[in-house]
Amino acid sequence: MSTSDFKLSACLEEHEDDVRAVAFPHQKLVISASRDATVREWKLLDPEPPRYDCSITSHGSSFVNAIAFCPPIKGYPDGLIISGGKDTIIEVREPGREPDKDAEALLLGHAHNVCALDVSQDGTYVVSGSWDGSARVWKVGKWECDAVLEGHQGSVWAVLAYDTETIITGCADQIIRLYTPTGKFLHSIKGSTDVVRALCRVSPKHPSEADFASAGNDGVIRLWRLNGKQVGELHGHESFIYSLTTLPTGELVSSGEDRTVRIWSNNECTQTITHPAISVWGVAACSDNGDIVTGASDKKVRVFSRVKERQAAQEAIQTFEDSVKGSSIPKQQVGDVQKETLPGPEFLHQKSGTKEGQVIMIKEDDGSVGAYQWSHSSQSWMSVGTVVDAVGSSGKKTDYLGKDYDYVFDVDIEDGKPPLKLPYNLSQNPYEAATKFIQDNELPMTYLDQVANFITSNTQGATLGQSAQAPVGSDPYGTESRYRPGESTMSAPTSSLPTSRPKVLPQTSYLSIKTANLRTIRKKIEELNVQLDNEGHRDAVLNTAQLADLEAMITPLEQSLAGTHSGNNALKSGVDLVMHMVASWPAGQQLPALDLLRLLTAATSAAAAYRSSDGGTLIDVLESSKVLEDPDRPNNIMLAVRAFSNLFETPEGRTLADESFDKIHVLVKSSANNANRNLTIALTTLYVNYAVLYTTSSYPSEQRPTDLALTLMDDLSSIIRKAVDSEAVYRGLVAAGTLLHVGEELQMAAKEIYDLGGALEKAEQTVKEPRIKGVIGEIRGLLKGSE
Repeated sequence: MSTSDFKLSACLEEHEDDVRAVAFPHQKLVISASRDATVREWKLLDPEPPRYDCSITSHGSSFVNAIAFCPPIKGYPDGLIISGGKDTIIEVREPGREPDKDAEALLLGHAHNVCALDVSQDGTYVVSGSWDGSARVWKVGKWECDAVLEGHQGSVWAVLAYDTETIITGCADQIIRLYTPTGKFLHSIKGSTDVVRALCRVSPKHPSEADFASAGNDGVIRLWRLNGKQVGELHGHESFIYSLTTLPTGELVSSGEDRTVRIWSNNECTQTITHPAISVWGVAACSDNGDIVTGASDKKVRVFSRVKERQAAQEAIQTFEDSVKGSSIPKQQVGDVQKETLPGPEFLHQKSGTKEGQVIMIKEDDGSVGAYQWSHSSQSWMSVGTVVDAVGSSGKKTDYLGKDYDYVFDVDIEDGKPPLKLPYNLSQNPYEAATKFIQDNELPMTYLDQVANFITSNTQGATLGQSAQAPVGSDPYGTESRYRPGESTMSAPTSSLPTSRPKVLPQTSYLSIKTANLRTIRKKIEELNVQLDNEGHRDAVLNTAQLADLEAMITPLEQSLAGTHSGNNALKSGVDLVMHMVASWPAGQQLPALDLLRLLTAATSAAAAYRSSDGGTLIDVLESSKVLEDPDRPNNIMLAVRAFSNLFETPEGRTLADESFDKIHVLVKSSANNANRNLTIALTTLYVNYAVLYTTSSYPSEQRPTDLALTLMDDLSSIIRKAVDSEAVYRGLVAAGTLLHVGEELQMAAKEIYDLGGALEKAEQTVKEPRIKGVIGEIRGLLKGSE
């Protein structure tokens, strides 16, 4: 095993925001994903010194934070690049394919940010993890969801396709779970003390005889056997660990929020590579030559090598080392520093470090505080930056559970209960602190943005370091979806958490589901159109004029979804085009057309005004196409139900939905028994919107349609009893509670005929969240009032 140190091989600078994930498929190719919404390929042009050419593989509408590489298999001789992120879509593309060309596949199913991806070693399946609390298995080539790995009680931050029989997941609920690729749960492993953020396979060469490793927010790497036995722990990181990988030598490599990449030989850290960044989000190893690649919050991709011939020129290495020395380290990241008690520079020549990566503080001759890290290989202390104070804060720490924090907020979540404590240091990412707060207090992940915005708005003016100010319009993550200490110009939404839980019943506003990557959908339609042409479906194939209509509708549709509803002629033509696809395309190719339809129903009144050649509405076309009668394609059904829900975004759509209640109800009723989470959420969203319609000024109290409301209450009572997903249960409860405001007749029927009280008891047992408890309390108050 080589004992030489890794040194910089190349610094790749093209990304415009944090590099969130990296892959190193072979020695001539590096892949990176970023919050700048791109996936990039870096192809090695010259090995000595290393020089790379950059090209964009994919360009989406929101940040990408997970990538994986499928090795070459039959049909894909160059392998496949798989990426996912905030838009919930997993994109599959062949290397070298231009971003404006068709993707190989778009995998739809997750309801929230895709944060983890992995591919089995034989290239037969992909596994994904998401903030929606699920992991999914996708068959390569088939490109449909084969299995949903259920049972997680939080975001699935890490997935590992361990072998052909085993998938491992790491979750925010601190539990590691093992499944088969068919979705069968095998067993869980408990032992982590915080969120599990990273997993990797451990080499048979490792002396621990571990099968895999895990790491996360507690900064500890744990070594496990598949049977759940822990066989080792590696300590050294001083903050969250985000990524793990294995070298061909059997060594482990980790990266994290403490700015470092660490190399672990046996059970010891043998090298620490500090970066001039806040976070080192990802690290990957090349199995061909043992080099590693990192992605960090300073927008850079870096390659490191132990082989001198593959290392950068000495000037480039020195520039990297100087940038580390010149970086500012938030005081909060290193704990309480008592400057007067610190040793002077002479200490660096008098004392050796006790372990690789050990950090000490030195009072410099100019009065500043320098941070130095022990390098075992050079047997010397290396400067890794200057410690800076917080600007704008009082400088006083607050103790909470034995730790010092810049802020400890009191957050009132529920009436009559003590406030929850939200500790926060300025060196933290607000979203990471918010995620931990939510998980520690078993709150729903739907609070994430609200809590993060609360932190940001209540710490404005208290920043760290000497960075340039962020441009106006930066969001809670900072410039282009990333918060950075030191950027003091924040204009993120300043919503703060309620001091008490407000009443939510009756719901008075309509809900919609409009998130999408329109340009990716367009590419998929163009790809499927070629496929239909090749298969001889001449009547269904889009002609040149129709393809032009497809392209022309994208920009006005994006604008309409972001602002006011549009009467743009391009959208009207788009509606006609999409209805043609829904009516004539085979069921297996309808998904992107249905996705466009649910966006159009929200964006333009032209969707509600559409009439087919025989006078049928979009509802009639969906009925005749039998989209909602195909239980083997739940995603098709889900998108059709979302289209119905989004009708309520326009006055014309609400009129159509109202007049067509009986027909829509017949079409969607069977979906109430489907276990698909996203479909149940779409259905309960539709029912919420009908409940709002029946209890607002659209219907004077004496004209409210009690018979239709009773039909919905019957369905909702059943859904609330059976649903296990917290969001589906919550929306079902809100719909039922809002319907109770139709009148006393409905309240009596809900209690005596539909046993809504029994459904509430079941929901209380199934989902233990404060918001669920709160809305159940409101419903019980309404039922009691009808006695």
